[in-house]
Amino acid sequence: MKTEDATRIFEALTSEDRLNIFRLLVKHAPDGLIAGEISQLAGIPKTNLSFHLKAIVHSGLASMEREGRNTRYRASIPLMLEVIAYLTDECCSGDPDYCRQCR
Repeated sequence: MKTEDATRIFEALTSEDRLNIFRLLVKHAPDGLIAGEISQLAGIPKTNLSFHLKAIVHSGLASMEREGRNTRYRASIPLMLEVIAYLTDECCSGDPDYCRQCR
């Protein structure tokens, strides 16, 4: 992963609402949630929710799919794992035994 890509992803999660939305999508993976469910579970009005979802989708952390009159959002678990790998790639000078002790 390039640093520019990681920066774009982290910028998408700088809002508490966006972070909570993304965590909801991760929790409900792989099925995802429709926008109304996200609004209800996150306690975010639908008018504000679309702004946040657009940023999350634009970052690549989630995808959207039309289902009739609804839109379903799904977390990109592979990208999330790639971000985690990017963060931990050189952790503890590459000593995996030390990293395991820290968990």
